[in-house]
Amino acid sequence: MGSRRLRAGPAAWFLSALLALMLAAAGAARAADEAARLAPEAVVLENGLTLVVVANPNMPAVAHYVFYKAGSIDEPRGKSGIAHFLEHLMFKGTPSVPDAAFSRVIASNGGRDNAFTSYDFTGYYQFVPADKLPLAMEMEADRMANLSFSEAQVESERRVILEERFSRTDNNPSAQLREQTRAALFLNHPYRLPVIGWEHEMRGLSYADARAFYQRWYAPNNAIVVVGGRVTMAEAKPLAERTYGRIPARPLPDRDVVQEPTRVAETRIELASDKVRQPYVNRAYVAPSLFSGDARHAYPLEVLAVVMGSGVSSRLNRALVLEGSLAVSAGTSYDSNQRGPATFNLFATPRQDVPVPAVEAAIGAEVERVLAKGVTQAEVDRAIRRVQDAAVYARDSLSGPARIVGSALAIGLPLAEVDAWPERIGKVTVAEVEAAARAVFRPENLATSILLPKRPQGS
Repeated sequence: MGSRRLRAGPAAWFLSALLALMLAAAGAARAADEAARLAPEAVVLENGLTLVVVANPNMPAVAHYVFYKAGSIDEPRGKSGIAHFLEHLMFKGTPSVPDAAFSRVIASNGGRDNAFTSYDFTGYYQFVPADKLPLAMEMEADRMANLSFSEAQVESERRVILEERFSRTDNNPSAQLREQTRAALFLNHPYRLPVIGWEHEMRGLSYADARAFYQRWYAPNNAIVVVGGRVTMAEAKPLAERTYGRIPARPLPDRDVVQEPTRVAETRIELASDKVRQPYVNRAYVAPSLFSGDARHAYPLEVLAVVMGSGVSSRLNRALVLEGSLAVSAGTSYDSNQRGPATFNLFATPRQDVPVPAVEAAIGAEVERVLAKGVTQAEVDRAIRRVQDAAVYARDSLSGPARIVGSALAIGLPLAEVDAWPERIGKVTVAEVEAAARAVFRPENLATSILLPKRPQGS
């Protein structure tokens, strides 16, 4: 069946790739941007399924994605991990496709497939030759409507996800620290729960739990199908209508919107382990997203993240790596495209024999410098140019355009808003970046996490 990779929310590359593609799609002034236009087309089938085509005739194949607008954020209380568990069970077959045969059929037709679970959505994809797109659509539509799994398969697959948790989290101090940090950073929101689930709750997940989640959320009117590469809408729409279009829509439940309470205290977490060879420092701030909190700060925070921590000339890299010789690497991450609140992270890996407090203080000094002296127009301009330049590389990816557009739509971002990204980013001002920094870089919004080697007793 192949490996099923857990995706705990959109990765750091998502921000730069999304911004780059949106800037390219809007056609910036340069010829390179014109050549990188995505020009996605979208239609809604009669049963409510959204079909998007991102055509690129230069690609030798097609990428076929199905996004369900349901992730770990939608799990019932006490059932953490059920969204990811169902992702695994989706490969158990249907009456017409035997257990674990899905991936074998795709591979035998020259393709590959996989799936991922995030906080906000779940995705399934195949990369196949263009003439095999009908097969991929037929098989995905089949398991959208006719998934079949047994109690025995549930028990077997539970052992798989428990082993996944052990190998990727419980046996990995960095992953443990990230998990503990999110649990401390978010006081009430489901983002505080791990996508893979807490072990004790994973052990109790049942056949009924998985079947209920499937029937609750896996409906065509809660799905987005995105096809990219060597395909046109004229080709894809009849295929989608013949496969997905036959599945009747179902009533969808109302989503609970969980709000975070106001934080009043800074949080600090330290984890020491004999498995750690190199320390790590991270400052995570609760921040607005496009869908949560003061959304007017979202676009300026995208720019601030590049100014402070993306590239050789970024502030953290200059202060900690190039000039200060305190760290081997340093950077930032921020993603405004989330249904709930976002996080703004500043992080560094200290050089050998450099005290962790020195690195932590240096990161704090850069935060204070932004608050006290702001950013320059040159930095803002450079950050936007950096995003524009990335568009040239992003356009040539088979999977990137389809995945990025689908991820944005899956969290509720309209296609028109996706197209408006470059305009929004291009209008960000120095004053707006500085206001966003003041709104986010507050002690009560902060969770500092430190990863340390465990020293032998008595040393």
